Amino acid sequence: MNQKHIIFFDIDGTLLDQDKQLPKSTKQAIATLKKEGHEVAIATGRAPFMFRELREELGIDTYVSYNGQYVVLRGEVIFKNPLNKVALDGLTDLAVSNNHPVVYMDHEDMKANVPEHEYIHESIASLKIDKLPGHDPNYKDRVLYQALLFCEKGEEQPYQNKFDEFEFTRWHPFSVDIIPAGGSKAEGIEKIIEQLGIPKENQVAFGDALNDLEMLNQIEHSFAMGNGHELAKKAARYVTNSVEDDGIYHGLKSISLI
Repeated sequence: MNQKHIIFFDIDGTLLDQDKQLPKSTKQAIATLKKEGHEVAIATGRAPFMFRELREELGIDTYVSYNGQYVVLRGEVIFKNPLNKVALDGLTDLAVSNNHPVVYMDHEDMKANVPEHEYIHESIASLKIDKLPGHDPNYKDRVLYQALLFCEKGEEQPYQNKFDEFEFTRWHPFSVDIIPAGGSKAEGIEKIIEQLGIPKENQVAFGDALNDLEMLNQIEHSFAMGNGHELAKKAARYVTNSVEDDGIYHGLKSISLI
């Protein structure tokens, strides 16, 4: 495969292992892809400010963030899909009545509607980033691309039943992503593909989790990590090794990209 390809990488559980470390083989593989002239991109549920250092370390300036709601191509924003403010007000009211905290996220920062809560601390801390949301209940008046609802498994169901404007995806035992309905990494990826015109047979993606399903279904050469969710493995065309066992290196090697 010596034609130009584009390769999309999820972050947590794909680029980074469970300790949020980047395997040496992964870093070397990405350097090789870039040297060979391939387009390398990130596709993540994270906010842009949550993986700035990783982008700098890998030399990547194209990314799909917020599960497709904020898309950047070679350093330029090409797509934004904010949350519906009226629906978010209604969701916030319901969350307050249920004692479920909410964190609001724009492209620069995140703020919580409560001063402090153990669910917020525990779930955000699991990302191993040097940042916790501050307190600003009025932050929801900004242009927001994602919110986080903090509740235990199953408690998100009333919100799903009431707010058709949103998609809900659990990423932690105490936290659920909220993005606009119909939004996904796959939709964000399409915005980049439209600009670059790279054919389907030259598109590659690596992922491991529930928010990767649409991407893994859509991309021609899709890889689920060995450590990934069983549904991700079913959605992908291939299953590679786990992150810790050089999964990205072996996946790329298997289709002769490195």
